[in-house]
Amino acid sequence: NTLVVAALGFQQTAQFSLQDNRLVLTSGKGSDPLKGSVWFTDSTVDQDAMTDINSHLADLDTDLDAYTHGGPVQYTTAIDVPAKKWFESEAWLVDELVRPEGNPWGARTRITGMDFYPDGKSLATCTWDGDVWKVEGIDTLGQPDGSLRWHRIATGLFQPLGIIVDKERLLVTCRDQIVSLGDNNGDGEMDDYRCLNSDHQVTEHFHEFAMGLQRDGEGNLYYAKSARHALKAVVPHHGTLLRVAADGSKTDIIATGFRAANGVCLNDDGSFIVTDQEGHWNPKNRINWVRPGGFYGNMYGYHDVTDSSDEAMQQPLCWITNAFDRSPAELLWCDSDRWGPFKGTLLNLSYGYGKIFVVPHEELDGQMQGGMCELPVPQFPTGLMRGRFNPHDGQLYACGMVAWGSAQRQAGGIYRIRYTGKPAHLPLSLKATPRRMTIALSDPVDATSASDPKNYRIKVWALKRSANYGSKHYDEHELTIKSVSVSKDGRTVELLVPDVAPTWGMEVRYALKGANGKSASGVIHNTIHK
Repeated sequence: NTLVVAALGFQQTAQFSLQDNRLVLTSGKGSDPLKGSVWFTDSTVDQDAMTDINSHLADLDTDLDAYTHGGPVQYTTAIDVPAKKWFESEAWLVDELVRPEGNPWGARTRITGMDFYPDGKSLATCTWDGDVWKVEGIDTLGQPDGSLRWHRIATGLFQPLGIIVDKERLLVTCRDQIVSLGDNNGDGEMDDYRCLNSDHQVTEHFHEFAMGLQRDGEGNLYYAKSARHALKAVVPHHGTLLRVAADGSKTDIIATGFRAANGVCLNDDGSFIVTDQEGHWNPKNRINWVRPGGFYGNMYGYHDVTDSSDEAMQQPLCWITNAFDRSPAELLWCDSDRWGPFKGTLLNLSYGYGKIFVVPHEELDGQMQGGMCELPVPQFPTGLMRGRFNPHDGQLYACGMVAWGSAQRQAGGIYRIRYTGKPAHLPLSLKATPRRMTIALSDPVDATSASDPKNYRIKVWALKRSANYGSKHYDEHELTIKSVSVSKDGRTVELLVPDVAPTWGMEVRYALKGANGKSASGVIHNTIHK
């Protein structure tokens, strides 16, 4: 077969070259507009016919110019839906941003990312099926007549899993590229789909998702690329954390050895936090505190590590047993004054169970360790994927969907989680020292109940990392709690546990009374390295 290619009208300004089995047309630099056409077909087409068609370009100046400014609105129907209160307790209020499920296009709204516009009244969200929606009216949430307006503003994207509002444009992580969306004619829809970076290495394998999108102070972008399922990597991006230059000019591999890191959390010191999922070379789910150049254990990922021992990988902040969180998603830092004692706390979202966790942790000799404790709200009906604090109302917004393994069944959802300031009795820090475990709580507890060892239970277990899928628990047993001391302010309890030692997994249960006399209970799952 012969491919016939012509660049009619560009003959004096451009030339063809063959580069790595690709035919590349390169034009010289200049400020004058270039007009022409590129045709390609097989050798059976009459080339004179192509020349005749090209001759009409001289009459199309106006039409060609019109194509550079955006066409008419495609989605003229904006969909109004009510906002509704979803859950209420003393400490937590949850509002649901109802989705436009009955839209005229039959478009599913499996929500995979969101970010806020500067006005604080609207947000942009992307869906697994390739759409971007603008949601207006979020400033009316919680009001009796609050309502939302959904406007479909872009479509046709390849499995987007992260989005950022970038001034007047939107940046979206797709499976094949990071696309920059713009509205050239001001009609509210995106008509300029510009590829910012297409270094994404996509094969036919289903598992290699491109997860999340975050940006640092210099404008660099970050996302995680999943490895193949139960198969060795075939391209360098499989199982990696990636950084894309602010101008999209290059992509750097930051760390390796991941299986399915669902999103990225940036830290002020230049490190990162990503979760990963149970599987081959991954005995359980985990939270990884990632530093550039680190290897995080998946031998099937793309890397040059040949030593499969546990000592050759960077150890996670914690291993997460399946019963506690089947599939962890993206983490984020609470930076809101409206969340009181939780400001500065690390939070984790659960795709597998539709939950939100606090992540108390510590650093010992450069190794992060800690665990998770669930917020006392009902399980969300969809898997939670991404979260952001709204800088205007100071509350947490979380969105998600179900498209692969999850215990939840609702196709998608967006929620606002509000902290009321009332006692929540959640752990803010967790420290392991010789013979002791120390827990600092968000609110004071009753000294009598908190000082009784019978109100606590601790058990530990080991795991085995191998090429097999996951791991069972080994040597699971309880530890004896000899005594408990309570700080004067009632916010810190210190458990005397003579046999405390490094362990893959630990469960700490507490069933106390708060200083207000109400129940204050919780379950922590954590890891101790040192």
